[in-house]
Amino acid sequence: MAEIARGAVPSPNIWNSPQVYELENRAVDPDGVLAAAMRAIRPWDGADVLDVGCGTGFHLPFFAEDARRVIGVEPHAGLASAAARRTRDLPNVTVRAGTAQALPIPDASIDVAHARWAYFFGPGCEPGLAELDRVVRRGGAILVIDNDATRSTFGRWFRRSLPKYDPAAVERFWTRRGFHREPLTIRWAFQTREDLAAVLRIEFPRDLADACLHELPGVEVDYAVNLWWRCP
Repeated sequence: MAEIARGAVPSPNIWNSPQVYELENRAVDPDGVLAAAMRAIRPWDGADVLDVGCGTGFHLPFFAEDARRVIGVEPHAGLASAAARRTRDLPNVTVRAGTAQALPIPDASIDVAHARWAYFFGPGCEPGLAELDRVVRRGGAILVIDNDATRSTFGRWFRRSLPKYDPAAVERFWTRRGFHREPLTIRWAFQTREDLAAVLRIEFPRDLADACLHELPGVEVDYAVNLWWRCP
């Protein structure tokens, strides 16, 4: 069993099925909508970037192309090791084991903090937000990507999987903490129906995943997200 940093919030999709989650990462946002929106808020050219919950390090090379330094933090030791292997030829990338609530990062050392579908899901993530406030410099930015359950095909499926989820409460949470919301529409674009089916089955219970697959022809899914952001 892989070592898990104390206090980590489980991430069943990638923790249990990292190879399938890799398919999902490759399918997400082929048009670069998220990257363009984040750059419009705070470019990271020559900056120090933190990726919280970096998993197997899928996004670390992307940030490393322009950043001065990139640090990935991941609580799952096996995934952190995979991220380190992925980036071993990138001298400006470091991967560290740790949690969002206890970042192994010095005070005021980060310009851009990025978290994508990792830990920061609204109420309950206050300890992690306090840590981001600690490590992000003045003039930096916190960028959090999460699902928008109020619209899109994926949003409808998400609400079916979590019927008690309250998007309005989540929005109030972020707004009260000084975050801005950038609603975006991206898409999943898979190579095959088999890949789509595999990803749906790590995101949803099997019966719902099969129902979603039956509803949808083809290999693309429209997907609404919120980019929550704040510049300390």
